[in-house]
Amino acid sequence: QVQLVESGGGSVQAGGSLRLSCVISKYAYSTYCMGWFRQAPGKEREGVARFVTGVSQYYADSVKGRFTISRDSAKNTLYLQMNSLKPEDTAIYYCAAARLCAWSSDKYWGQGTQVTVSS
Repeated sequence: QVQLVESGGGSVQAGGSLRLSCVISKYAYSTYCMGWFRQAPGKEREGVARFVTGVSQYYADSVKGRFTISRDSAKNTLYLQMNSLKPEDTAIYYCAAARLCAWSSDKYWGQGTQVTVSS
């Protein structure tokens, strides 16, 4: 069982910044790719940013240039730095892990953290 524990959500005004963190089970860090998804009210869950191989990254067009995904192997932690936040970024953000970067297969999910951006 892979465990993902998120933190860092909150409320911020438009133009502000937040950093999300996600700690993964230590044994899983080296064999799972990690990423961030989000789900806004009334919308489907969508991919935000993720590692698609050991180093290659994917970003949704809506966040390119504003969000940065990174990780710290010493802490088994994934980060999402979110800058220039917009009201449309308001959503529950989920950390996810895919074994051997197989994102089309079953994934593990964190509990989600709320991000609210006010105008």
